[in-house]
Amino acid sequence: MENLNGLGKDKEGEIPEVSSENCQEMTNQLYAEEKGELENKLGAREKKEQGNLKRKRSHSRTCGRIGLGLSERLSFNVSGMRYETQLRTLAQFPNTLLGDPQRRMRFYDPFRNELFLDRSPACFDAVLYFYQSGGRLRRPANIPLDIFMDELEFYQLGDEVITRFKEDEGFPKEEVCALPENELQRRIWILFEQPESSGGARIIAVISVVVIIVSILIFCLETLPAFRNEKNMQEGYLHHLVTNSSTPLTPGPSPLQDPLFVVETTCICWFSLELLLRFLCSPSKMNFFKDMMNVIDLIAILPYFVTLGTEIAQAKGATPTMSLTIIRVIRLVRVFRIFKLSRHSKGLQILGQTLRASMRELGLLIFFLFIGVLLFSSVIYFAEADHPGTAFISIPNAFWWAVVTMTTVGYGDMYPETVMGKLVGSMCAIAGVLTISLPVPVIVANFSYFYHRETDLSVSTEHKHVKTSLSEDDQYAEEEEEISSWTLLQEDLNREPYARRGSEMTRYSLREPVVTQV
Repeated sequence: MENLNGLGKDKEGEIPEVSSENCQEMTNQLYAEEKGELENKLGAREKKEQGNLKRKRSHSRTCGRIGLGLSERLSFNVSGMRYETQLRTLAQFPNTLLGDPQRRMRFYDPFRNELFLDRSPACFDAVLYFYQSGGRLRRPANIPLDIFMDELEFYQLGDEVITRFKEDEGFPKEEVCALPENELQRRIWILFEQPESSGGARIIAVISVVVIIVSILIFCLETLPAFRNEKNMQEGYLHHLVTNSSTPLTPGPSPLQDPLFVVETTCICWFSLELLLRFLCSPSKMNFFKDMMNVIDLIAILPYFVTLGTEIAQAKGATPTMSLTIIRVIRLVRVFRIFKLSRHSKGLQILGQTLRASMRELGLLIFFLFIGVLLFSSVIYFAEADHPGTAFISIPNAFWWAVVTMTTVGYGDMYPETVMGKLVGSMCAIAGVLTISLPVPVIVANFSYFYHRETDLSVSTEHKHVKTSLSEDDQYAEEEEEISSWTLLQEDLNREPYARRGSEMTRYSLREPVVTQV
């Protein structure tokens, strides 16, 4: 108004007359300026809102293209069981099936706005917990091991996760079997080391088992009275030469005339040939004797050559340098040939795995027995000390009675006769039952675990899962580029799945999910 009042003033301060046309013109000018400023402000706000709206729409379309990749929650239908989880939970492992938007795209059902998986819900619980816990994988107790392993392969959790799971389940570490570089050596090595590789390998394995059994039978038959007399004559002759070499003695019959010795020699020739070929064809000579089975093979044939050397020295008239006790111990070592069967027996391998897994329990059992034997042998000695004709003449002498009583064997060669001694014996028997029964269930559980694990892995039924994804093709690796280019419509989980605009509807090619065929 100051501008309006100042207009038309003359030098004397008088206000001249203003026409109505000039006044209307100035009013229109001021109104146009204020309107322009208001339109500019409203235009900037509308442009900003329109830009935000466009970004939201673009963001929604992008989410649809990448298969629900940026929505907050995701819904699963696993054989009728519904699950919901946050996408950031799955995004922790982007290289897995559920963590990769492109891989899980094939299971998306646009009509129900969910991912449909025709898999085991119990296994999916464990897989979903794997994502929620950040990598902890636990197998449900009611799911067999082989089925759970198939589920892990389906969800593509990765080799590192599966390897860690196998270690937690007690699987032995899979070592890469080194093979010889030479073709002939490789064939011979596989022939002896892998009995299931070919028909020839199976024949060699059967021959090895038969030879081992025959060798053990020979070891047992040598103790029969009909054959023991000749052995005693030979051992007596050797013992006489060692203790009194000056007195002549008629030598016993030659072992070459013994049919059992001939059969034993044949078995040793097979064992030696097998060990020699495996050693010559082994990829690493240093690691060959680090294997316990190879050490057992070597120990099984050494007594024969020691005995043979002694017999040859005897035939030449030389004086033996080994005593009779050493010779008998060397012959006793042949009984270790029974462990050669473990190379061809799954049962013996399971037993060995059980003993290795139960070493702590076995140590506790021996420790508890040692304490009980020491305690009750001392008490029974003082309880029976005053009884005439007692069998408990010392504490070490009572160790045998304590062991027999605690293990509930009860030979009856030593027994208490006084009232106090019988009371101590009763307490010893009860303590033995409790001591042995505590760690035994753990050992039995370990054996059952390894047995069922070996059975589940060896008995493999051929089966396949019918493809149940909603896309036309279900090839994972070949069509990831095509799948990533699909345009799917993403709706919030709280909205109706069919409430879509007609212009934004997309055609989908669906297949009916089919149950697993076996």
